[in-house]
Amino acid sequence: MSKGTVVLAYSGGLDTSCILVWLKEQGYDVIAYLANIGQDEDFDEARLKAEKLGAKKVFIEDLRGEFVEEFIWPSVQANAIYEDRYLLGTSVARPCIARRQVQIAQREGAQYVSHGATGKGNDQVRFELTCYALYPEVKIISPWRIPEFFNRFRGRKDLMEYANEHDIPVPVTPKAPWSMDANLMHISYESGILENPKTHAPVDLYLMTKNPEDSPNTPDVLEIEFLKGVPIKVTNVVDGKAKDSPLEIFSYLNEIGGKHGVGRIDIVENRFIGMKSRGIYETPGGTILYQAHLDIETFTMDKEVRRIKQGLGITFSELIYNGFWFSPECAFVRDCIARSQENVEGKVQLSVFKGQVYMLGRESPKSLYNEELVSMDVQGDYDPCDASGFIKINAVRLREHHRLQGLSGSKK
Repeated sequence: MSKGTVVLAYSGGLDTSCILVWLKEQGYDVIAYLANIGQDEDFDEARLKAEKLGAKKVFIEDLRGEFVEEFIWPSVQANAIYEDRYLLGTSVARPCIARRQVQIAQREGAQYVSHGATGKGNDQVRFELTCYALYPEVKIISPWRIPEFFNRFRGRKDLMEYANEHDIPVPVTPKAPWSMDANLMHISYESGILENPKTHAPVDLYLMTKNPEDSPNTPDVLEIEFLKGVPIKVTNVVDGKAKDSPLEIFSYLNEIGGKHGVGRIDIVENRFIGMKSRGIYETPGGTILYQAHLDIETFTMDKEVRRIKQGLGITFSELIYNGFWFSPECAFVRDCIARSQENVEGKVQLSVFKGQVYMLGRESPKSLYNEELVSMDVQGDYDPCDASGFIKINAVRLREHHRLQGLSGSKK
């Protein structure tokens, strides 16, 4: 008698292949679900493997378009960045993947969902908060938090032995001494030899970007056009190549950024569950867009609105990182940020070269830049005498602070 049906977030790798077979051993019918979010994967081979291992059904879902438009683009609008450096490539993908997993579970009448996230990481939180938010009655099987599972499989050696016992195909090439997670937005690397924060990343680690030292000696000059804070077209000024669909725009920026070694970072970050971890990330297209959007936003947005919006961007970044994409507070913040982007439109020209993005110029019909007003050569509609009163009013607080603190200090 089956215990019920479980939709497993399946990658085709060793861990989730073993989990698929283990779930069947526990008495569940397993539906394997694999999301295509831009990773380099042989999806036909993954389907055959899941079927061979006994999956009741296999769903391979192409989510690349919605990943860009519904998850990456709001992050671009927000200038989302966690702890000043991490562009949230893994964090922003998880709610996209988990949403479709829930949709499949509901459509197939599955009472359970399962995943291969570890019990120490952020992904378990991100997957499960999304599932509970969108399917409140769902039951979640997280094998790496079940003692019978994690005591049985204490490492890769145990998983390999189990795979051999159950005719699970195992990788024929040696595993890199670190773990990797890839999607359209980035590749992340962690664990293994990288757990020592002093260890330098091996030169062969990076797969998405060239070493800047080996990148071309001629820059690519791009023009990126924005509407409501979202890129709608990218044109290579040098060769005239242009892209105007969301997926093509982002893929092309990845290509150019990767070619020039843009978007590599090596950081220690604070996980939501309370520990610090070392992560290495490469986010070529996202880094170009972050710089370009920042430029056109500053050009078109009121100073005080932008100051408030910056705070919302930090809040939004933390909500994404911590797994709260589908929370009411995150929906509210996204709406506020979208409202702030109504006049963020125009074109930015930039140069991509040797690991860097250099701004060259910008134009916009919604610009708040007044060339005559700011010019040092033209007085325009501005009276310099007004600055005297402005300075004196702002000095009142400073003069009083130092006068009174000075008196207080002299009494000691």
